[in-house]
Amino acid sequence: MNVLITNQQENILAGLNVEIIKTLRGEYDIEEIINQFSNFFFGRMILDITAMKGFKDITTYQKLSIGLPVDKIILLLSTDNEVNNPNFISQLISLGFYNFGKTLDEISYLIDHPNTYKDVAHLHQLAPVPPTPVVVGGVQAPTQAVATGPMQSVPVSKIIGIKNVTQHAGATTLVYLMKRELETIHGVSVMAIEVNKREFMYFNDPNLISVNKNDLMNQLLKGRNYNVVLVDLNDCDANMCDDILYLVEPSILKLNKLLKLDADAFDRLKGQKVVLNKTLVAGGNIDTFEYETGVKVFDVIKPLDDRSSKPMLTDFLVKLGLISKR
Repeated sequence: MNVLITNQQENILAGLNVEIIKTLRGEYDIEEIINQFSNFFFGRMILDITAMKGFKDITTYQKLSIGLPVDKIILLLSTDNEVNNPNFISQLISLGFYNFGKTLDEISYLIDHPNTYKDVAHLHQLAPVPPTPVVVGGVQAPTQAVATGPMQSVPVSKIIGIKNVTQHAGATTLVYLMKRELETIHGVSVMAIEVNKREFMYFNDPNLISVNKNDLMNQLLKGRNYNVVLVDLNDCDANMCDDILYLVEPSILKLNKLLKLDADAFDRLKGQKVVLNKTLVAGGNIDTFEYETGVKVFDVIKPLDDRSSKPMLTDFLVKLGLISKR
């Protein structure tokens, strides 16, 4: 069931062929829209941006991104130059708005085929001028980080998802070790998140964040001031990630157990970044694994000593493009 909010561009959406549970027509303060729908269940919100007072001000969208789930919102953009320009659209993407268009066909397509970041990444300027901070409920919303000087080698808020393919393949520990090495050895600011689990608590690091699936998007919005965001995805959807690592522990037991439960597991991993984790396989054994599974191995990580403070993942982090080769 969908929500439709229209104003000056109502004629564009007149031919929309979707089921609508609630319709608003007119111009509204953004707080009115948030209050009306914050506890209202809907599948998609099709929002004519001219229905928002201050729709030319990016801070209006900041408030919206905090108050409502951005992944459910489809924005009908206007032809006004203030919003119909690359910088404004890039700022929308920084706030998590990936679904927007200017025609009925574009909006209709997005209802059934929502964008992920990968679909709009080519429109995203990694170092835009930050919007004015917004205060919502007495709390200042985070603003987009700014790259200063020459182009940075590390992109702003690159979101890396890590997902176990075989059981207990080590995603949680790998996230922890990647964060620790990036921060302490290479000086990269990192936010680390685990979804739908509470295993981070055992590392005794207060900067590791555990959230449920419903709170993940809001947490990612808070991570825009970090160079890298690492997400232990567990059973969560990976659509919001810029890159995803699929971890496989390639022991005979783990592989046979996986294929017994899901015979097509590796078919879905073709073309993805598959990492063999917690293993000493090398050379010909990697070739054998690739031949038998039909997937290309992105990298191999041997068993690591999580008590050691020495750099252990430098080559892997370079390969991911998170740090530069020295």
